[in-house]
Amino acid sequence: MSTIGKNIKKFRQEKELSQDKLSKLADLSLNTVVKIELDESPNPTIETIQKIAKALDVSVDDLLKK
Repeated sequence: MSTIGKNIKKFRQEKELSQDKLSKLADLSLNTVVKIELDESPNPTIETIQKIAKALDVSVDDLLKK
């Protein structure tokens, strides 16, 4: 699993959000969130990362940290 995918999943679970809820908060498709977490889409765009970071109330750096 990519670092980004692992971090998104970790922050999402810490905030007790479902993948579906996160997708709605970030204005992304559920499929996009699932694929990033499963590393089937290991290189999301910076725009997508920014949307997810905002929805999780964390920084982009937090999502990119190893």
